[in-house]
Amino acid sequence: MPKNEAKPPKIEAAFFDVDNTLVCGSTSILFGKVAFAGGAIRRRDIWRFAYEQIMFIRRGESNSKMADFKDRALSITKGHPIQELRDLMPKVYEQEIKPRLWPGTVRAVKEHLALGHEVWLITAAPQELAQQIADDLGATGALGTIVGHKDGVLTGELVGQPLHGQAKRKAARKLAKERSISLKRSFAYSDSVNDLPLLTLVGNPVVVNPDKALKRYADAAGWDILRFKRKELRK
Repeated sequence: MPKNEAKPPKIEAAFFDVDNTLVCGSTSILFGKVAFAGGAIRRRDIWRFAYEQIMFIRRGESNSKMADFKDRALSITKGHPIQELRDLMPKVYEQEIKPRLWPGTVRAVKEHLALGHEVWLITAAPQELAQQIADDLGATGALGTIVGHKDGVLTGELVGQPLHGQAKRKAARKLAKERSISLKRSFAYSDSVNDLPLLTLVGNPVVVNPDKALKRYADAAGWDILRFKRKELRK
């Protein structure tokens, strides 16, 4: 670029956590529910997956056992054809996830898109599941945890880190650099104190039905707080 030619202005974006921020509940568990009903995953594996996810959230990324999640959380999928699980995505979304979308958060997504902002879902849920949601909402895209596979078969391991905590912050920062996004003018939405690294990365953090720890932080920082009730969900 010639020295006298101005750089194009940076754009604005909104980053949305998914579980309990955009969707009421855990998308991974909702996926497991449908997979079990269809015979793709056994009942005991669903409970193992639920346990792993609950422990993942409770421990926090600083816990010394956090690394175990990378190796064990998706071990129940090992040996399954990846196409078998991908084929379940539309059914999982329509049957279990779409009815649990928080209308208020969906409105926020639409408002950002109307303003010309990019909208990115960023979640520890599998990439394919996050992209399914993003596509239906008309969002710009999704960043999710990548499940490993080889020769069309799931390996039961994750590729890289689960997008949680500091990993979300790094992913958002990398995306901002690639797409010339102004983090100072951008927004981030989450329900969990685990997402403070992401929320503090942007100039406009918003908390949604926050947990107690995040509410205390948001109150002290003067952040916007959105609250929704289950009766608002689509019947």
